[in-house]
Formats: sequence, structure tokens, C-alpha cells
Amino acid sequence: MRPHKYSQRVLALLASVAIALPALAQDKAATKTDEKQPSEAEMMAMMMELAKPGENHKLLAQNVGHWTYTAKMWMNPDPNAAPSESSGTSVGKEVLGGRYIITEHTGKMAMPGPDGKMTEMEFKGIATEGYDNVKKKFVSTWIDNMGTMIMVSEGTYDAASKSFTYHTECEMMPGTKTKIREVIKVTDKDHHVFEFYEDRGGKEVKTMEIKYTRTK
Repeated sequence: MRPHKYSQRVLALLASVAIALPALAQDKAATKTDEKQPSEAEMMAMMMELAKPGENHKLLAQNVGHWTYTAKMWMNPDPNAAPSESSGTSVGKEVLGGRYIITEHTGKMAMPGPDGKMTEMEFKGIATEGYDNVKKKFVSTWIDNMGTMIMVSEGTYDAASKSFTYHTECEMMPGTKTKIREVIKVTDKDHHVFEFYEDRGGKEVKTMEIKYTRTK
């Protein structure tokens, strides 16, 4: 995007905020006439405060760096079937002042070919992670070269178990939506485990596990 076009978009966004603030204040005044409403300046200051990265963003920064990973996938509906295994590398970096972490994954993955036989294919995926100060939730997106879907998830963090839990619902096949639960368990600063669960006929099934090790 050209710089002047970007500046125009930023100015347009700020203008829309300035227009919306009085209306928002009026709406609040109409519903809570007995409470003092914040001024436009106070509301703008609140928005600026909400735009700052905080402690939750520092939690996500644990993913910054270079990693190797090993993955297991259970694509066969038979729970006793052996998983397919693969490996690769990932690189995580902070962007936009630490507000987001972008992680790029590269590796090889065994997938069914046109003839139905398992074939090793190159795999590339990109994750974006952040913390929404307004929603008070962790948010993430995922894209890869195995499809055209953008998976959007929202989650929470449990300090006791040092784990993130994300939930989403995606349409893997036309007309069929699948509920997904993702769990990221932080073992220590150099290791974490990603677990992927799918709802299959009302029963949650673990279909993927990825173990990450930081590269020194």
C-alpha cells in the first residue's frame, strides 16, 4: 500500500471516531441519565489507553524466536490408528509495537494425494496472535497453503496451568461446521505443546499435537 493512501485511511478512521463519539455519548446519556457521562476527550483518552499493549501481550511474546517442531495428526476416525508424523520449523516475531505476534511455520506433511495414497507435501502456515483489550480475550488467526480458509479464534489464559485455550467454529466442508478447541501448554521458556480438538458427532476428539522446542 502506498504511504499517502495509508495516511488517508488513518485520517478517515480518526474522523469516523470523532463523529461517533458524540453519538455514543448521547446514547449512553439516554439510557443512564442519572450518571455523569464521560466527555469526548475522556472517551478518546480511554480509546488510546485501550490501544496500548500490556501484560497479556507480554505473555504472547513467549512465542518470539526460532523453533523446531514435531507434529502428530490423527486423521483416521479409528482412535487406535497410528498418527501421521511430521516436523518443521517456525519463526515468531513481534509486530506493531508488540501488539501482535506473527509466527511462520514451514515443514513437510503427509497428505492424501489424488490417488488416495499418502504423499509428503510442503507445508506453510502463518499465525497471528494478539490480545483484544476491549473484548478482554486473546485472539488469533491461522492461514496455510492447504486451504483457503482464515480460521479466527478467541481464547483465555490460565496462569495456574500456564495454558491458553482457544475456541472457534470453522466450515471445513461446504455446509458442515466443526467446533474446534485449541490448547497451548507452556512447559517452560523453551518448550510448549499445541493440542487441537475437533467435535465429531458431539464427541470431542484430539486430532493433532505439536511439540515445540526453541532453537538456541
